[in-house]
Amino acid sequence: GMQSHLQALLSLYKLFCPEQVIITLPGKMKTYFKNSEGPWKAAIAAVRQRHQGTSPLSRAVFLGTSQPQSRKRKWNTQLVIPASSTTTNHLEEDGEKKCVYLYSTNESFPVEQLQTFPQLLQNIHCLEFPSQMGSVLTNPLLLHYMNCVKDESIYLRLYYWMGQMLQEECTWCVVDNPYEEEFKSFLESVFKAECFLQEGFSACEEFLYKTLPLWDGFCCRAEILRLVSWIPLSNFSDIKSYLYDPLAQLFFTSSIYFKCSVLESLKELLQNWLNCNVIQVDSEFSS
Repeated sequence: GMQSHLQALLSLYKLFCPEQVIITLPGKMKTYFKNSEGPWKAAIAAVRQRHQGTSPLSRAVFLGTSQPQSRKRKWNTQLVIPASSTTTNHLEEDGEKKCVYLYSTNESFPVEQLQTFPQLLQNIHCLEFPSQMGSVLTNPLLLHYMNCVKDESIYLRLYYWMGQMLQEECTWCVVDNPYEEEFKSFLESVFKAECFLQEGFSACEEFLYKTLPLWDGFCCRAEILRLVSWIPLSNFSDIKSYLYDPLAQLFFTSSIYFKCSVLESLKELLQNWLNCNVIQVDSEFSS
């Protein structure tokens, strides 16, 4: 029999390709798919309000969420990169109360005490990453450690945290976001971490591919173009559709300064690709 999810999917097909669906579908059914035009309508409305200042603006949020601000804002009024803190729990009681020591490892070195590079070298075998992976962005010692320890779970933790932060705090996807300066500072910290590691973050790449079609070329311009220069080398068709095409639409309608900024960013992107390719060739040759 007809399942409600199948009916919803067929109704979606019938909306875009009515000649492909010849069966009769009920007129009223539960909506299973969000309106894909939501982000575009929000972006167009934001541009109208910026230039006219009179049209009412719905508080639509990027990717269809209804809240104008991230949930984190209800509890914290600032976009703050967390401080380094250890992941282990330490529970101590008196001997008479049955002492309890709960450690993930008996000899772990707390990241709060990591202050110098010699400390990193001496304790690199017993160091743990912090409970909040975002703290590595502003900690050069932890970035060194991240370069040495090639653990996929580390990059996954940072990927999920950074992806959520970028989506929730993007000032041109969240309408009327008053935290543009904080978002600029966050993007600058991400860029510095990429320069330190000499590679781009996958969460940052996904963020750029999703939001460049909605970008006005003005908001956080310097920070966004810097992040563009660290996009990893991939399939040309993907880069063309997700990177070059959105930038081209802005390029041909913007000022000479913007054009020069885009060309400078693409030049740095090419240099990073060449440097990365040279390193890979050298490592293959030595092996």
